[in-house]
Amino acid sequence: MSEKHKDSGLDIDATIMETTHKVEHFYHENKKIITIVGSAIIGLVALYWAFTQFYLGPKEKEAQIAIFPAQAWFEIDSFDLALNGKGDKLGFLAIADDFSMTKTANLSHFYAGICYMQKGDFANAISQLEDFDTDNKLMGPIATGLLGDAYSESNDFDKAVKNYTKAANMGKNKLTAPIYLKKAGLVYEEQKDWSNALSMYEKIKSDYPESTEAGDIDKFLERAKANNENN
Repeated sequence: MSEKHKDSGLDIDATIMETTHKVEHFYHENKKIITIVGSAIIGLVALYWAFTQFYLGPKEKEAQIAIFPAQAWFEIDSFDLALNGKGDKLGFLAIADDFSMTKTANLSHFYAGICYMQKGDFANAISQLEDFDTDNKLMGPIATGLLGDAYSESNDFDKAVKNYTKAANMGKNKLTAPIYLKKAGLVYEEQKDWSNALSMYEKIKSDYPESTEAGDIDKFLERAKANNENN
């Protein structure tokens, strides 16, 4: 080995030794606080484990049983019963409150939002749908698109188009994206924003040519182009 390589090896060893001494010195200087912080972290992990095992887990199972009647009412379009329940059978609203932090409570917000949409109560629909959270690639766009519908029905077109475009871009789902692009285009038309309407329709034609929405998109494109040129 050359002298240069020997020196390099010695330098590395010296650096490692120096770093080790610094770490040891830091530990000894801060031993008490490190022990306290470490114990606190272990305690928090243990508490979280106990919470999920002995509280949240059983609560989730209880919620899954409780939601069955509400889902049955929902399926036969009995939206008032689905929302509010009857007797000892809970509706989605009570399930969302009584079983908060569970996945079933979260799902109840989604169901409740749809119930309110069906009843034409768009303010409450918005409230429930905004409380729903999911990373599901199909339910996510649908819930966001429903928010767009609720805002559109409330004549809040800025928030409507914001949610429609967000829904269209969530995973760029081939089933839902063209639907919400078209809805966004129609809202832009309502706002006389022909440039953005044209952009939505062009995206359907280029990115989703096999979709149902693409079947008659040319007439929407022509209308948006004509109005855009005249403004």
